[in-house]
Amino acid sequence: MTTITERATGALRLGSLVVDTPVVLAPMAGITNAAYRRLCLESMRAQGGDGLFVCEMITSRGLVEGDALTRAMLVFDELETVRSVQLYGTDPVYVGRAAEILCADYGVDHIDLNFGCPVPKVTRKGGGGALPWKRGLLGDILEAAVRAASPYDVPVTMKTRKGIDEDHLTFLDAGRIAQESGCAAIALHGRTVEQAYSGQADWSAIAELVQHVEIPVLGNGDIWEAADALRMVRETGAAGVVVGRGCLGRPWLFRDLAAAFSGTDVATLPTLGEVRSMMRRHAELLTEHMGEERGCKEFRKHVSWYLKGFRAGGPLRHALGLVDSLAALDTLLAELDPEESFPVAELGTPRGRQGAPRKRVVLPQGWLDDADGSGQSLREDAVELSGG
Repeated sequence: MTTITERATGALRLGSLVVDTPVVLAPMAGITNAAYRRLCLESMRAQGGDGLFVCEMITSRGLVEGDALTRAMLVFDELETVRSVQLYGTDPVYVGRAAEILCADYGVDHIDLNFGCPVPKVTRKGGGGALPWKRGLLGDILEAAVRAASPYDVPVTMKTRKGIDEDHLTFLDAGRIAQESGCAAIALHGRTVEQAYSGQADWSAIAELVQHVEIPVLGNGDIWEAADALRMVRETGAAGVVVGRGCLGRPWLFRDLAAAFSGTDVATLPTLGEVRSMMRRHAELLTEHMGEERGCKEFRKHVSWYLKGFRAGGPLRHALGLVDSLAALDTLLAELDPEESFPVAELGTPRGRQGAPRKRVVLPQGWLDDADGSGQSLREDAVELSGG
């Protein structure tokens, strides 16, 4: 019998796709573009690892109807030998067609379906983390995606949350439906939609799902350091982990994860000089993919995450947040003290979105009245969505 420890150090198998290091970069809107995915991939491969790096989430309707912004997001770096995309949708027909387009036109190797997004503009339409409440609709969507991707031998997975709130949990039913629909794996964020990104992730729910299904379960929530990933796998029996906010401003976390899962020492404390080099590389990659002006603008949002806990003063941080060229960036980065030690107080602390639980989850009228309904009256809009 395979032990949890053995699973923690083994490859992740999603159908015919084998991921050497059982680590997935979660799709995050405005973050996990091709440049950032390459940066994380470079970090992991420097340690001899190779995980799964997922493109920003796209909408199925936007893709099917040829929306220019949606298709512009489907850009892959030359280093990405495995193309992974997360797809959002509430209509089985659109999701199936979108999956076919991703396989036939974009040569993707993996499709993940988002049923975990907690933002109100998504849940009010019955999408994201609200959708698994409609078990029939969930099954129809998953079956449509699997049916479309199967001829291309592309595995389909899904990501979800525990449920809408503690009184309306859906994760066990979602796991069963995912397995019956032919999904290769299910990822579970150990929070409800109501919690959003607040509080502490419930890893016991991940462990419960592992015991409930036979397909691989990936654990998500509160992985801030590489040691957290190993502990999650050890405590839950998950086949791998999904990392989101923990890597914001810390793409070298994937180096540490590769080391941890291979059983070697983990180096988690880069100097400010090493962080400075990573910042420069990030801006360079953004520029290569987007052009210098847009690339530098995209880089600005990452500055506070990179410098969190370091002594860099307010004026310098402000100037970095307005950088408009690589030359200007180089001048400003030169002001950072390369010898400054990593702020150990930041280890294990939350990054990115947190906030408070929702006072209420916004849902379509009468949504909770029938858990077996199809929800076919939903209208799917091609809107920009945040990651789940």
